[in-house]
Amino acid sequence: MKTGKVHQATLAVTRRLDALKIPYAIAGAMALGAHGYERVTSDVDLLLTRDGLARFKQAYLGRGYIEKFPGSKGLRDTEHGVPIDVLVAGEFPGDGLPKPVAFPDPATAAVEGLRFRILSLPTLVELKLASGLTAPHRIKDLADVLELIRVATLPSEFAVALDPYVREKYLELWRAAQVKDAE
Repeated sequence: MKTGKVHQATLAVTRRLDALKIPYAIAGAMALGAHGYERVTSDVDLLLTRDGLARFKQAYLGRGYIEKFPGSKGLRDTEHGVPIDVLVAGEFPGDGLPKPVAFPDPATAAVEGLRFRILSLPTLVELKLASGLTAPHRIKDLADVLELIRVATLPSEFAVALDPYVREKYLELWRAAQVKDAE
């Protein structure tokens, strides 16, 4: 994955964001991979503020990036042909409806990864749980957390770092992750 078009698109967009000094955090499958659980993905999930998105569009629309449709917050990297799903700070994961867990400000939620800034592990888990809990079509988010618990050997105590809104679901998935498949 580190040489594929999604990874290359991630490197390209983060270099441009860094050049503009726009705070960002990579989310989704690319962040999962940075935290130890690698899975195939076809897009980049990018956390920005509304102002950061506007500044990026002003600088790069028509210069390597196009909107998915006019007025969309989603973009497409034209060099790599990769969709970029923009998550906007203050909006809500999953069904988009208000809940105790919202997309945070990337300036405070991001940590330095090896090649770009990613969501911190507790924030990534929290957002994926909130998404999977409220949007039945996002069940993959719950599976991502289950697999991350396994590969990163996250303890049950990790739940205390999460918003109370998602703690019980984390503990449920943690218990499921302790079950070993028969050989």
